[in-house]
Amino acid sequence: MTFADKFNPTIIAVSKYYTVNEMREAFKVGLNNFGENRVLDAIEKINSLEEEITSKSHYHLIGHLQSNKVKKAVGVFDLIHSVDSIKLAVEIDNIAAQKGIKQKILIQVNNAGEQQKSGIAPSQLENLVEEIQGLKNLSLEGLMTIAPLTDDTALIRKLFRQMRELKEEYNLKELSMGMSNDYKIALEEGATMIRLGRTLFE
Repeated sequence: MTFADKFNPTIIAVSKYYTVNEMREAFKVGLNNFGENRVLDAIEKINSLEEEITSKSHYHLIGHLQSNKVKKAVGVFDLIHSVDSIKLAVEIDNIAAQKGIKQKILIQVNNAGEQQKSGIAPSQLENLVEEIQGLKNLSLEGLMTIAPLTDDTALIRKLFRQMRELKEEYNLKELSMGMSNDYKIALEEGATMIRLGRTLFE
């Protein structure tokens, strides 16, 4: 039994460094969740794909969302993983209202405290959850985190476990964590979504 069989996560094929042709090949083998970092690059790729693929695929924005890209992102991505402020949440909510949709989002938590990464501290989560739940055009699905790039597996496991506990504390559905180098630990600690690039495409 593989990790995927045991935990049945959503596998997000991180296509940000890969071509439209490689996305087509991924789709052929059953992958239909694609993760992109940049809004405009993602839109260009989506517009280049055939209707058969786009109609059966889901797109995830896993990179930081800049305020000036919100209008383009909302409605294109099924799930925005990187909401890390009430200001950004309100902007997404406003655009979703204009487009007549409910945008699904995750809150990005930087529980490793890495200054170079986006995301809120766990201590800020309660307030942000409450504020987002008051926005009518957002659907808060869960949490996302990016673990430090380190060989310290005990630290990674501790951080992932804390994320699972936060997800459960706030009774959220999704937990997006784990990439090519640490996805097995993420699955063991309760990830419902893993983001794989190199592992799938190379």
